[in-house]
Amino acid sequence: MRNLSLAPSPPVVIPLLLLEAGLVIAWSSGFVGMRFALDHAPVFLVVFWRCVLLTLCLLPWVARSVWRTPAPLLLRQAAIGLLAMACYLAGVAKGIEHGVPAGMAALIADLLPVGTALIAACVLRHRLGRLTWAGLGIGLAGTLIVLRDALALGDAPAWAYAMPLLGMLALAVATLWQKRDPSTASMDLLPTLWIQCAVSTVFFGILAGQEGSLAPVASGGFAAAVLWTAVLSSLGGYGLYWLCLRRSSPTRVASVLYLSPAATLLWAWSLFGEPLTWLMLAGTAVCGAGVWLVARGESRT
Repeated sequence: MRNLSLAPSPPVVIPLLLLEAGLVIAWSSGFVGMRFALDHAPVFLVVFWRCVLLTLCLLPWVARSVWRTPAPLLLRQAAIGLLAMACYLAGVAKGIEHGVPAGMAALIADLLPVGTALIAACVLRHRLGRLTWAGLGIGLAGTLIVLRDALALGDAPAWAYAMPLLGMLALAVATLWQKRDPSTASMDLLPTLWIQCAVSTVFFGILAGQEGSLAPVASGGFAAAVLWTAVLSSLGGYGLYWLCLRRSSPTRVASVLYLSPAATLLWAWSLFGEPLTWLMLAGTAVCGAGVWLVARGESRT
């Protein structure tokens, strides 16, 4: 597969595998954070305040850089942020809100590697090798094994299942756009995150405002949920996602997230005492084999 970015690669300091391991841990923390948050406030209110917190905290570090960034580049990063953060999170959350079982919503969201590969192959005409497609299939099979006990069709209306699917496709498009556009791919990481969080703040402010007040809930649980999701899920998850994307292909980065359901189950086991079965561990091993095949396939193209 051809390199989708014309920007020079950043100096290699941290091994890519270590960054990918951090990505899995940080990305999976978001599902746990949302579960904890639901006990204290509506999900959109929590996401709104997590975006507000990051926008305010990062501003002193990025103000000069953002001020000097050309307006067209700011607009492109804002559009990528709407797709990657706002549409993705809103699609999954709204699907669950309208009756899609959480396990099924997670499975649809975990189709990201396949969605990214299909868009790259069918729309952008990038060829993927047989090893890559085999790895994507094996990784999906592992995800099905890990989530087997959590899967259910539920009785949600048919259109509700399109919500997490559209959210997944929005993140896939954002991933390819960020990699393909040399200007967005080469922009510094912190200003990138700030712009995306700022535009997501407006988006989730509108959604949360339609459901009620935007005032934060005066409780330690709400504050903990906002801090958890802001630091681990947004700063850590999306920061590492974009960082890995600069060092690797979109298909490989997305495929790494096949391991996030297993990591989420580990979070739930350690924090909430949820059961951890040998079948889940076996599924994790299958996911790992799929990710390894994708990495091998991408390294050969």
